[in-house]
Amino acid sequence: MPKKIQPLFYTLFFIFVILASCKSTKNPNNNLGQTPSKNPNLTIEQTWQYKDLQTDSILGISLDKWYLQNKKKPKNKNLIIAVIDTQIDLKHEDLQGVIWTNTKEIPNNGIDDDHNGYIDDVNGWSFTGTKSGAYVVWNRYEYVRIVEKWGPLFKDKTESEIDVKDLYKFREYQRAAKVLKEKNEYYANWHKSLVYSVAVYPLAKDTLKYFFPKEDYTTNQLDSMYKKYKINDKRYRQMRDDNDKDLGALIKCLMVCIEVGEETFKDVKDKETQLDSVLNKNLNINYNERLSIADNPEILEKGYGNNKISNTIEGIRTIQNHNTMVSGLLAANRYNNKGIKGMTDAKIMPLNISPSGDEHDKDIAMAIRYAVDNGAKVINMSFGKEFSLHRDWVIDAFKYADEHNVLMVHSAGNDGEDSDKNIHFPNDLDYDEKTEICNNFINVGSTTKKFGPALVSDFSNYGKQNVDLFAPGEDIYTTCAENKYDFDSGTSFSAPMVTGTAALIWTYYPKLTAKQVKQIILDSGTPYNFEVILPGTTDKKVPFADLSKTGKVLNLYNAMQLAEKVSKQK
Repeated sequence: MPKKIQPLFYTLFFIFVILASCKSTKNPNNNLGQTPSKNPNLTIEQTWQYKDLQTDSILGISLDKWYLQNKKKPKNKNLIIAVIDTQIDLKHEDLQGVIWTNTKEIPNNGIDDDHNGYIDDVNGWSFTGTKSGAYVVWNRYEYVRIVEKWGPLFKDKTESEIDVKDLYKFREYQRAAKVLKEKNEYYANWHKSLVYSVAVYPLAKDTLKYFFPKEDYTTNQLDSMYKKYKINDKRYRQMRDDNDKDLGALIKCLMVCIEVGEETFKDVKDKETQLDSVLNKNLNINYNERLSIADNPEILEKGYGNNKISNTIEGIRTIQNHNTMVSGLLAANRYNNKGIKGMTDAKIMPLNISPSGDEHDKDIAMAIRYAVDNGAKVINMSFGKEFSLHRDWVIDAFKYADEHNVLMVHSAGNDGEDSDKNIHFPNDLDYDEKTEICNNFINVGSTTKKFGPALVSDFSNYGKQNVDLFAPGEDIYTTCAENKYDFDSGTSFSAPMVTGTAALIWTYYPKLTAKQVKQIILDSGTPYNFEVILPGTTDKKVPFADLSKTGKVLNLYNAMQLAEKVSKQK
């Protein structure tokens, strides 16, 4: 999720260093940008995910078709969706009236009125809120935390020296240490390129004003100039390492910046600052993000965080966009004639656990338990990571949600990988990576609007065993922080399609169990028997049915019809 260095950043790096041609999970062809907030007349491009293949010739989830035909009145008008994510923009015009309110809590009196262990939790909770009332911006990656914790036990040892009961940890430590070494080298190299760009970019802009006083050059013009003025055939990385500042190098630097969307010096400087934080915080074994929270992440207990779920402090990087985008898809006000229309009339319970970096397993587990204990029926989890330090805590939380009839929906991830071979967390698997530990978890991959070989998003994870089904997740238009709207892509947006469907089912058929709702969603999806391009490749084709457990794409209209039938059965 956007809260981390996602595949977009990997793409930017390779373009930056070797000018490789890669695809971003951000819509590269969006000419709308971040539009003004009032936007009642939405286009097909902005609502495609809700269309119907047969009626509209667009492979959406048939939400509009269901709303058009539905004559029933909801039986549960107070359904709650917990969104475990970043902070959220509570001031967004399209989220007014849709945020959950804890009516048992008296606002800002400094007392835990409802005795749930959280003081003044009127609209949710920030598990990454600090004692001073601020918030954590940077988390270390989980593999860094594993190397720190397990390094003293396993460093420089061989497997033959390890007790059988510690083999799982030993192997995870080895894997984590390898990843940490690779990522340190990777980001250090990328950061070096950005330092070079920061130094060269202003000079390049000033120099090109001689040729283009209005700065109205195109990439084609720059490419022609580069071929004319280059003094050697150095690769861009070598120019960087040699600190070249000849005219050819200046033109090449500007071309690279434009390629990766850095259109101003501020863009370049911001990226360099962010990469500096990745190296010195995300990847730093000695960095401790929990100090300001005054929390011990090794003890599973309440008593940390704060109630500031929409916190903005001058001089501190904001982290509100991702949750705002997910929550808007789920429940943006459908009746205010502004912006977009959310899938449901449910209330959003925002729970903050996701700074830049990897979420702590403790925060994941505590957020799930908070959601269950405070009335959420569905939990949306649009985040993920490669490692899990306290997997048992998350497993127990999953089981807790299952016991209380709460459904959990998770995004499959944006690595273009086979999730059966490369396990991502959190998941519903036991330590053997095969046995499912609960019946209330759905893992969702991403589809495009394109019917045919390009149906599956090229960034989406997949897996015959560990991805349940697919749903639209590419070029999705939704609410953004700072009261804006924009397009974005990722399985982060596929998950809320399923979450919203579950919420609608329960709104009209509240007596169904979580297990039944899950099965209804899986059974009612639309199967496709043609071949698609395998994510992570350019032309390798495989049967679509082989990429998920069901071989289906979410269909809300069918799910609502099936839910009605199941609800009538004894």
